[in-house]
Amino acid sequence: MTLPFKTLIQLDKAAGQPIYEQLSEQLGQLIRAGTLPARQRLPGTRQLALWLGIHRQTVVAAYDDLLAQGWIESRPGSGTFIASHLPSIRPQALDTGAPTRMGTQTGFAFTRRTELERPVLSSPVGLRFDDGFPDARLAPLDAMSRAYRSYLNWGNPQAHVGYGDVKGHPLLREELSKYLNATRGLRTTPDNILITRGSIMGLYLSCQVLLQPGDVVVTGETTWAGATMNARRAGATVRTVPVDEHGLDVDALAHLCESQPVRMVYVTPHHHYPTTVTLRSDRRVRLLQLAEQYRFAVLEDDYDFDYHYLGRPILPLASADRHGLVVYVGSLTKSVSPGFRVGYVVAPTDLIDELARFRRIIDRQGDIVLEYAVGQLFHTGEMKRHFRKSLRAYQSRRDHVCALLTHELPNWVQFQKPDGGMAIWATFDPAVDLARLAERALRAGLYLSPGLVHNPAGKWLHSTRLGFASSTEDELTQAVAVLKRVLEAGK
Repeated sequence: MTLPFKTLIQLDKAAGQPIYEQLSEQLGQLIRAGTLPARQRLPGTRQLALWLGIHRQTVVAAYDDLLAQGWIESRPGSGTFIASHLPSIRPQALDTGAPTRMGTQTGFAFTRRTELERPVLSSPVGLRFDDGFPDARLAPLDAMSRAYRSYLNWGNPQAHVGYGDVKGHPLLREELSKYLNATRGLRTTPDNILITRGSIMGLYLSCQVLLQPGDVVVTGETTWAGATMNARRAGATVRTVPVDEHGLDVDALAHLCESQPVRMVYVTPHHHYPTTVTLRSDRRVRLLQLAEQYRFAVLEDDYDFDYHYLGRPILPLASADRHGLVVYVGSLTKSVSPGFRVGYVVAPTDLIDELARFRRIIDRQGDIVLEYAVGQLFHTGEMKRHFRKSLRAYQSRRDHVCALLTHELPNWVQFQKPDGGMAIWATFDPAVDLARLAERALRAGLYLSPGLVHNPAGKWLHSTRLGFASSTEDELTQAVAVLKRVLEAGK
């Protein structure tokens, strides 16, 4: 029986894919469907080329591709056949239409993790009040480009772009150690630092290494969902304590520790996420005392330390840690640009070594070229100059938007002017439906988070973060004007 190859094979000469590849793939599909069974003789190359209206060498190339893949076999003097080693397959109904796309459902079962079901943040375009992103327009891109070129053009390529240190490029670890010691009061060496792809990888590695199923992790009632997702994914049970204008309630934490073992406390003490409040000094001392007393790990996420507007910022908990209880996680993502996926974990060397061993099974190493380039920017002082320049810009933008909100929206929005960071924690009038407000604002050309991800279980805060750092003062003026217009229209 001769199959209707002219009907079964549909070739598109206008497509970007070579014709021989299209022919090879479609013949392969017919073999896998059982339409072309094992040991069946294929048409000769001239005959098939004539039927399909293509050059004979195109068919030869397609057959060669199928031979290399093991789908067909050539028998000298006899012709070309479907491979004899293939199992018998019940022929499927012929599909004369174009090849279909991959389906939407797997043919096997798997468990969907509810802790992973959270919207993925992206950088909005146009007018925006984002989550508190940096302005990529201020990033030292020219200096970064020069550092990239110098690295790629210098030395032995096998050494520069081959396998490197799983802990991160030595230059960046050395320069980052110096910078953290000088600015944050830490006492690190490069061996105390693991470079990661953003702080989220540092949190993931820390949770996977430090937590066992059933361990208790404590966070604030309001907290970053990325941290709780990682804790729950590691099998931990998450408990929460209140957060007020002075940060995490450590007295509530002490009561919790008295009633059950606590393995880890996740905290953002410099500017609590999402409310931006700073953990008061007495609570910092008490938190470290509790960690020593109950031997739990403190996972300190210091995501925006470099941006503080009232003189010298309060130093991290890690700077006062004398017992190896604090795991310090940071990132250049918020300092420079989200596209630069460079974060770090700072901890005693035994933990860094274990984190590095675990990191190998999910990510052999980071981007060594990017890590070198960032290290070079620290070495030349370019990164410090960027921090100073952007700090001035962000402080001016903070002052500008706070004045606008106070003057234009006094009856709609309440807030405390943040001492640092890149966002305002704004509480709206309870009569305002934030979800509907965000939808109307988006239709008017303004991105605004509805703040739903910040609500603790069973509570409605009527609050959201108004990120100001990624917008110029003129853009912020327009954004507030749109927000005012939408609020007034919704009365």
